[in-house]
Amino acid sequence: MGETVLELDRVVKDYGTHVTTRVLHGIDLRVERGEVMAVIGPSGSGKSTLLNLMGLLDRPSSGRVLVRGIDTTPLADDAMARLRGRSIGFVFQFHHLLPAFTAIENVLLPIWSDRGTVGRAERRVARELLERVGLGPQADNKATDLSGGQQQRVAIARALVMQPDVLLADEPTGNLDTSTADSIFALLRDSGRERGGALVVVTHDPRLAARCDRVVEIIDGHIVSDVQKATAPA
Repeated sequence: MGETVLELDRVVKDYGTHVTTRVLHGIDLRVERGEVMAVIGPSGSGKSTLLNLMGLLDRPSSGRVLVRGIDTTPLADDAMARLRGRSIGFVFQFHHLLPAFTAIENVLLPIWSDRGTVGRAERRVARELLERVGLGPQADNKATDLSGGQQQRVAIARALVMQPDVLLADEPTGNLDTSTADSIFALLRDSGRERGGALVVVTHDPRLAARCDRVVEIIDGHIVSDVQKATAPA
């Protein structure tokens, strides 16, 4: 067993007050440093709710979410936000870049949010990340001047700038052509392995899931399958 960087312990999630709908039923799940995990399942199965809880964007109705061994249950909202910003990165299908900002300014946003200032060292790191995702020459271009695939690469660099322990990706290639999708997933997987963090990808794409180390299937709010592969295709 490796180091557990994210753990869900008997997590339940309900929605509603007068009429309650249970979306997740007692989820137990550990994510280890360095692994690449796919979460699959039909629409409405609870995948997005699970990802929101893993990313500390929502709180469970019962059970615990632990990040780097820290129980987030008693944390106030501001402490939760700090832990989220420093430990978890996000990549979504729609990249949510600020259109008036340049590529490098978008990458630096998490640092600005966390520290209130950005120095030369941080700018150097951001530029190096853009180089790694193949966008060094476009670092000073406005987000609106980039293609969809390029904008997704900026979003990946932004998600990595705080060197998160866990990178969560929600259908990150869903609106891209097959060739671009393959290169984006390879970037996500390889960057995770390089930095020693974990990658969790929610996907409907069986090709993408097949390239992960581990595949967790969720149906009707229950984990019905959790398969660890000996090796995953490149």
